Amino acid sequence: MPRETGRKLIAQNRKARHDYSIDSTVEAGLVLTGTEVKSLRAGRATLTDGYATIDDGEVWLRGVHIPEYSMGTWTNHEPRRARKLLLRAEEIRKLMHRTQVKGFTLIPLSLYFKDGYAKVEIAVAAGRKSHDKRQAIAERESKRETAKALGRTAKGMD
Repeated sequence: MPRETGRKLIAQNRKARHDYSIDSTVEAGLVLTGTEVKSLRAGRATLTDGYATIDDGEVWLRGVHIPEYSMGTWTNHEPRRARKLLLRAEEIRKLMHRTQVKGFTLIPLSLYFKDGYAKVEIAVAAGRKSHDKRQAIAERESKRETAKALGRTAKGMD
């Protein structure tokens, strides 16, 4: 059987970009058990409550829900267990320095298969206040309005 290529999205944390202002992102591998991989291949995972921590020089993904595999037996995994992330030592050091700044945290943005390997995109992010969220929405809508108006003028509608 030929090896899988490309990127297949499993889950995305859309609310993260609304609740946090993203500083930088990093792609990390995941240490998974067999039934977790089968459950992910079925496209089942939830990132909404997920976050990452750095303990003893290792990065751990916590709060991510990967439901039990329906065809699994007694070897099934625990749905919300902590999963180790695979990163280079230099990347872990950079993340440690960034998260020591007050207000910054590590959150998962997306979970996907890349060339057959399970990967997670984690972001160094700072939480937004409600007035910041409103401001971001207003900026996004104004950009959309300008793009729409430019498109109309280019087509000669206005």
